[in-house]
Amino acid sequence: MSRPAVRSTRRGVDPRRPLGVGFWACTAFLVLVALAGVAPGLLSWHDPLQTEVRAALEAPSATHWFGTDQSGRDVFARVVHGTRASVGIGLLATALALGTGLLIGSLSGIAPRVVDAVLMRATDVLLAFPEFLTALVIVAVLGPGHANVAMAVTIAAVPVYIRLARTRTRTQRIAEHVEAARILGVGPVRAFLRHVVPAVLGSLSVLATIGIGSSILAAAGLSFLGLGPAEPAPEWGLMLAGGRNVLGSAWWVSVFPGAAITVTVICATVVGRTLRARSEGRA
Repeated sequence: MSRPAVRSTRRGVDPRRPLGVGFWACTAFLVLVALAGVAPGLLSWHDPLQTEVRAALEAPSATHWFGTDQSGRDVFARVVHGTRASVGIGLLATALALGTGLLIGSLSGIAPRVVDAVLMRATDVLLAFPEFLTALVIVAVLGPGHANVAMAVTIAAVPVYIRLARTRTRTQRIAEHVEAARILGVGPVRAFLRHVVPAVLGSLSVLATIGIGSSILAAAGLSFLGLGPAEPAPEWGLMLAGGRNVLGSAWWVSVFPGAAITVTVICATVVGRTLRARSEGRA
């Protein structure tokens, strides 16, 4: 009798195994976050900047789902409209870090030994400090604002992408399919751009799905310290800081933007780690 066929899987994991409920729940929440960032008016009918002193610090109700802040502004509207700034900074910083890491890391992977050593030592210096501390120092020098926060978070996050891009480049440049392309007459530059760069970019893209959550958290932390956007702009970290003085009597002013930061970061991390594990055959 013939033995039943056994599906070959990497590391004993079935690549067609369905993703869990947690992954899809996090994905659905991130889709909602994306909708809030692109079209906040579809989710909230209040003006996030409109003040009403008589309605200051009202508790959550049917009229104001998340209550109101010290100026009578609707907290739900500010959380929804603040998605564009809070998540946008994280996405921009991650995209810039990915692009910069791909460029520098790939060049380091094919550069002469002296150039590679200089680039890696500079990268090691940045890796020696916590990302948030690096971002804090940079934005303190550059000054507050959306663009400066994004730049600071980018510089703090980019060393990890450089390291991974260099490692993947050095691995891919000696891969069998790259060597075969060169034997067939493909030029070194064309072989690098066609076979090495896409593989490196794929690895960095998976890492970026995890890095988005870290970038959002870092941007919110800088805003909480007063180094991000200024009032009255709706931004999660700024809202969290604005409600800390009334936390005992009006907890909703800080709790809801804080929950938005927490859940978004957790969902982005869960999705990113699941995709990374799936790409490596571990989930």
